[in-house]
Amino acid sequence: MPHNDHPLSEVPAQARKGFWSLTVVLFGFTFFTSTLWAGGSLGTAFSFGELMLVIALGNLLLGAYAATLAYIGCKSGLHTVLMGRFCFGEWGSKLSDVILAFTQIGWYAWGTATVAMILVETTALPEPMETGLMVVFGLAFCITAMIGYRGLDWLSRVAVPVMLMFILFTLYTGFGQAGGVGGLLDQEPTTEMGFGAALTIVIGTFVGGATLATNWTRFARTPRIAVIATLAAFVLGNGLMVLTGALGALVYHEVDIVHVMLAQGFVAMTVTMLLLNIWSTQDNTIYNFGVAGCNLLRTQRRRLVTVLGAVIGTGLAVLGMYDYLVPFLILLGTFIPPLGGVIMADFWLRHRGRYPALEHAQLASFHWPGLLAYGAGSVAAFYSPVVPPVIGVLAAALAYMVLTHSGRPRPIGTRNRP
Repeated sequence: MPHNDHPLSEVPAQARKGFWSLTVVLFGFTFFTSTLWAGGSLGTAFSFGELMLVIALGNLLLGAYAATLAYIGCKSGLHTVLMGRFCFGEWGSKLSDVILAFTQIGWYAWGTATVAMILVETTALPEPMETGLMVVFGLAFCITAMIGYRGLDWLSRVAVPVMLMFILFTLYTGFGQAGGVGGLLDQEPTTEMGFGAALTIVIGTFVGGATLATNWTRFARTPRIAVIATLAAFVLGNGLMVLTGALGALVYHEVDIVHVMLAQGFVAMTVTMLLLNIWSTQDNTIYNFGVAGCNLLRTQRRRLVTVLGAVIGTGLAVLGMYDYLVPFLILLGTFIPPLGGVIMADFWLRHRGRYPALEHAQLASFHWPGLLAYGAGSVAAFYSPVVPPVIGVLAAALAYMVLTHSGRPRPIGTRNRP
C-alpha cells in the first residue's frame, strides 16, 4: 500500500529521510501545550535557580533516554512496538502495544479538549459549543497523520518556526516584566513539590513520546542523524516548552500558559499558537496510536486504525480527560520508562546491537525474561522515593540482564511471525 509507512516491517533504505526533515517532525512533536502546563506546575513550587536545575536535569535525562532508543530505531528500521516482539514475544508484545496506545490516546484526548476549551474562552463563544468543537478538532487532527510521515513533515515545516517565534517572544516578554535576572531571583515559590516529583513531571511530560520516537527515527538515514535530531528535540525543544510554562507561572503566578499569554496581551497570537502547537503534536500522537494499533491487531490498515484512535480520543475528551493531566504525567513517568529499559537491554545484551530480519525471526509467543523485567522495573519505579522514571529504566534493564544470564524460562510456543 503506497505511503503506508511500513507499520509491520523495517523501513527500507529508499524511504529514509535527512536531518532537517527528521528534526522538524520531532520538534513538531515536542512542541506541545501540555508541556507548558506541566512547566507551570513547577514554576510556582521552586525558586528560579532550583527551577533551572530541575528543567536542565530532567530534560537531559529525557533526551538521553530518547536518543538511545532513537539509535536503535535507526539501526533496526523498526519502531518501538515491533522491537517489543523481540523482547516480550509475539503475543507478549501486545502488552507494550496496549500501554503505549493508551498513553497516546490520553494525550490526544487532552489536546483535543484543550483546544476546544481555550477557543471558547478566548473568542467568547457559547460554552455549549465546547463539545462540538472537540468533535470537529478530534477528527480534523488525524488528517495529516492519515497521510503519514509526509503529512507530519508538511505541517511541522510550517508550525515549528511559528511556534519557536511565539515561544521566544513570550519568554522575552516575561523576562522583561519580571525585571530581568534580579527580578526572577527575587520570586518566592507559592506551592510545595519535592525535587524527585518535579523531575518525574519533567520526564513524564514526554517519556511516552520519547519511548515512541522510534516511529520517526526509524526513517533516519544514519544513526548520527537520529541521535542528534532526537537530542535537539527532546532537550532543547521540550526544555523550552517546560521553561516557558514555568517562567509564566513564576512571574504571573498563573499555571495556565494561555492565561499568561492573554495577560501579556497576545490574544490573536494565543489562538494561532494554540492551533499550530496542538495540531503539530496531535497528528504525531495519533500516528503513534495507529502504529501501535497495527501491531496489536496485526493489520496493515494504518489509516483505519488511526481514525478509530481519533474517535476514541475524542470520546475521552468529551468525557473530561482535561482534568487529569498531572496525575496522568506521573502515571506515565512510572510505567512507561521500564519498557524502554527492557528494549535497550534486549537490543544490546541479547542481540548484540543487531536484530535479525523480522520476517525471518523465530519468536516465542511469550518471552518471559522481558515481561518479568518490565514488571520488576515498574514495581521499582512505583515504590521509588527518588526519580521513578530513571529507577524504572535501570531496574528493568538490570532485571533483564539477570534473567537472561541466569537461564531463561522455557518459552511458550515458538513460531514465525505471521
